Amino acid sequence: MEKRLTKGDKKIFGVCSGLADYFGTDPTIVRVIFVILLLFFGTGVLLYLILALIIPDKKS
Repeated sequence: MEKRLTKGDKKIFGVCSGLADYFGTDPTIVRVIFVILLLFFGTGVLLYLILALIIPDKKS
């Protein structure tokens, strides 16, 4: 089966859990990376919102 990037279990939009599923890692690690990007570079929120709009929802 082809690996596809979709939104995962939702905390806010499901972006972090979707990325974690795609890369095979823990969603908490991805969330921490977004927080670090927000605090140190200011790009975390913008990147998260763009991904929330672009990544499709998971088909049931």
